[in-house]
Amino acid sequence: MKEINLKNIPCFGIAGNIAGHLEQAGEAKDFVNIKTAEENAPKAIFPTHIPLVEQTEKVPAFLSVFPFSSEKIIFPSSAVGNLQIEPECGLVCSVKWDGDFLSDLRPEYFCASNDCSIRKEGARKISEKKNWGECSKGASSNLIPIEKFSQEGKISAYRIASYLIRDGEIFEYGENSAVKNYSYFYEKLLSWIVNKINTQIDEGPVEKIRDYLIASGRPEQIFISIGATRYTKFGETHFLQNGDSAVVVLYPETNYKASDIEEFLKRRDFSHKDISFLLQEVEC
Repeated sequence: MKEINLKNIPCFGIAGNIAGHLEQAGEAKDFVNIKTAEENAPKAIFPTHIPLVEQTEKVPAFLSVFPFSSEKIIFPSSAVGNLQIEPECGLVCSVKWDGDFLSDLRPEYFCASNDCSIRKEGARKISEKKNWGECSKGASSNLIPIEKFSQEGKISAYRIASYLIRDGEIFEYGENSAVKNYSYFYEKLLSWIVNKINTQIDEGPVEKIRDYLIASGRPEQIFISIGATRYTKFGETHFLQNGDSAVVVLYPETNYKASDIEEFLKRRDFSHKDISFLLQEVEC
């Protein structure tokens, strides 16, 4: 596997790619004026990290701070709201350009991602809830190569599981979900991302991210977390605390059951190369 350093790659998230998550997170109202082609379509793309070729006022300064860690989540310096795990599948994608517009997007790797978010009122943009400094988000160090991004590819067998470990007890945090059950996936998702990057304007909670990519030097790769799963009742009502462990796991259901994953967590056994584990210790 070639070396992938997310610090050098623009990073994004997708809002609303699994039905019900935005409602659980209390964020559905933020998107009431965002029009979509289909009822179940994702709402928007938002930035989480933009490495800059040179400083520019077009990109908010906080987005130049690298927020990802595979080891820990650090609380914001000020008490601004509750933190929740957002369990997702993250894709490292190659990008092709036609002038100032994207012409193609191809996934190369996937991994477990924690698009951790602050639940607070009054944030002007989604990105303001996402990057509050170093170690505010998560991506597994085990990136799994994608040979086919289609129903015939091995990614189709993967599921997303997430847990909160508190005082030694493991709680299921997000609903165990098949990645193929994203509202938009495979080629439909890729076409949507290309179109949204090319056309999304600055309105309401979203930003004109094509300008950000141009400011980042028209990169050859991007990282994008493609949507959070719905929460369990526990996950919907419990927020991160100092000393917790936040866990997101992508595993192939052809080889493992959910009970196997929980057993691996108990033993802290992260040796399975076909599983993308992300375990972050939470620090205040």
